[in-house]
Amino acid sequence: MKEIARIGGAAQRGPELSEVVARVASGDQEAFAALYDAIAGPVYGLVLKVLRDPAQSEEVAQEVMVEAWRTATRFRPDQGSVMTWVMTMAHRRAVDRVRSEQAATAREQRNAVRERTPDYDQVSEEVAVRLESEQVRRCLRTLTELQRQALTLAYYQGYTYQEVAATLSAPLGTVKTRLRDGLIRLRDCMGVNA
Repeated sequence: MKEIARIGGAAQRGPELSEVVARVASGDQEAFAALYDAIAGPVYGLVLKVLRDPAQSEEVAQEVMVEAWRTATRFRPDQGSVMTWVMTMAHRRAVDRVRSEQAATAREQRNAVRERTPDYDQVSEEVAVRLESEQVRRCLRTLTELQRQALTLAYYQGYTYQEVAATLSAPLGTVKTRLRDGLIRLRDCMGVNA
């Protein structure tokens, strides 16, 4: 316990921290407490520098400390100091969080733009409808009076064939013929292929 207290207070001395990490790798919780005391402050400081958000920085620093506990067996003293190893993890985690936040923001902005953008060009649609309506009116003027009356009652006022026949005082067969002939003339006038 005396050794851990001494090591905990000496955050900058590599060999002692290497010994602590070796003991953490074997599951020593007291060694992890000493490691935590030695590196938690610098880890938080680095993460805060990258994230600039205290709440997120605390979260990421905690994740780094948990990662140091879980991966202590992978630490290799011949490849660098404990501080370098942990600070590299901290920097990577902080950068990952920044990228994740940027991606989420970009996703939200794209979704907001999609929600504001109509699925079609409303002005073009209105112009097309007006032009088509004008063409239908022009073509209706080419029909006989009887054909125009029958079509107007059936398609614009929603009458059934029987109601059209009753309104025009004409036999049902005659009304159906007028409607069929009127629709054929309208189709030809508008240039629609059958």
